[in-house]
This record gives sequence, C-alpha cells and structure tokens, in this order.
Amino acid sequence: MATTKAKDPAELTVEEKLKNLYQLQTMLSEIDKIKTLRGELPLEVQDLEDEIEGLTTRIEKIQSEIVELKREIADRRSAIETATQSIAKYKEQMDNVRNNREYDSLNKEIEFQELDVELNQKKIREADEAIHRKTEELAESTEAVTERRTDLDIKKSELDEIISETKAEEEKLRERSKNLEVTIEPRLLAAFKRIRRNSRNGLGVVYVQRDACGGCFNKIPPQRQLDIRMRKKIIVCEYCGRIMIDPELAGVQVNKPVEEKPKRKSSRAKRAAEE
Repeated sequence: MATTKAKDPAELTVEEKLKNLYQLQTMLSEIDKIKTLRGELPLEVQDLEDEIEGLTTRIEKIQSEIVELKREIADRRSAIETATQSIAKYKEQMDNVRNNREYDSLNKEIEFQELDVELNQKKIREADEAIHRKTEELAESTEAVTERRTDLDIKKSELDEIISETKAEEEKLRERSKNLEVTIEPRLLAAFKRIRRNSRNGLGVVYVQRDACGGCFNKIPPQRQLDIRMRKKIIVCEYCGRIMIDPELAGVQVNKPVEEKPKRKSSRAKRAAEE
C-alpha cells in the first residue's frame, strides 16, 4: 500500500499555513490553561525545598558550633585542673623556700595560675551561654524544618494530584503540537514562537473581533480586514505584532448585523415633501 508523502511546508498556501498556525495556537493555549491550573504550586514547592535545604545547612552549622563549644569547655576545664594542681604544688614548695626571691617567684606563679583559672572559668561561662543560645536556635530551626516539610508534603500532594489529572491530556496535546510544528516552515514557526513569548497571554495568532485585533483590541481599517479575509499573505497587527486571521478560518461564527428596512413615508409626509 503506497503512503502519501507529506507536503513540504514551504509549498503550502497562505491559507493552509494560517490554518496550521491557528491549530497550533489552540493546542498551545490549552497547554497554557493546564499550567495555569497548576498555578504557583511548582514555584511554591521549589521555594519550600530551597528553604528546607537552607535550614538544614543552618542546623548542621549550629550543631557543629555546639560540638566545638563543648570541646572548648572540656579543654578549659582540663586547663583549670592543671592550673589547680600547679597552685597546690607551688604552695607546698613555699614551705621549703630558702629566701625571699624564691618566695616571690612562687607567689607570682600562684597568682598567674589563679588568673588563668579565673580566665578559663569566665570563658566556660561564656561558652555555656553560647551553647544555651544555640540550643534554642537549633530547636527553633528544627521546628521550622518540621513545619516546612509538612507544608511541602501538602503542596507536593496537591501538585501531584493536578499533574496526574492533566498529565495524559498535556502529553497528548504536546505530541499533537509537535507533529503540527513539522508542517509549518521553520521561519514562520520561529516568528510565531517569538510573538508568543513577547505577548502576555501567550497568543501569537488571533482573529478579528468586532473590527478589531483579537489580541490588543485596536481597530483594524476596512481595507486591512479585506486583506485578512483574502488569505493571500501573512498579515500582522501593526500595534501588537500578532498574526491575524479572519474569524471564519478560526471556525468562529460571526453574526452579521441585520439591516433595517427603510420605513415607508406616510401619504401626508410624502405630499409635504413634494410641496
């Protein structure tokens, strides 16, 4: 069985190109609606994950600082014990001094060791206070992580539910739009995507609505509307740059205004006009 060869996009008529573009626009708009349905959830999930990572790093840092402070306290207590032993030794030696010079020297050593003990005790108190502060900070950060993880689980659950409901539809639309893109010449497709990126509502192709552009709603001159209906060339809005098509090509039924029949003049009015 012979297969029909796909038509070269460059060989398509302007009408066919416009029709394909509008179909692509319709599919991409449906994908945009699905993304809108998800709302800010993906960003909220990412923000929560980043915040949890930051808090976890902070907790690890606080824990490391507490360990270091405890190590410092242990070292200073050891130094106090050594200094206390030295004081006791010097006091024993003072009982056996032979002159005043030895006595003064030992007395200075005792004073130095006592000052060292006082300094270490002061540093231990400061370290204990720092540990107390950091323990409170650690508890607050740990509680914050727990709360954020709870929020994250809820947000992820909501996002997963929405994704599961829309995933199949989105994949189908993406596949169809990908197949449709092949039928559009690259230059025109690139221009269409550029217009979509620059427009707030993601519309790159719009149809004429009430004699105005369907994207920016600026009035379109009658001659330009006629050119759009002719479908002989690609026409863009001179205000917003969107590609324009006529409603019929978009499959939109336009109700034409009913023309009122001129009222018949009464015989009295007719005679008055003749006079």
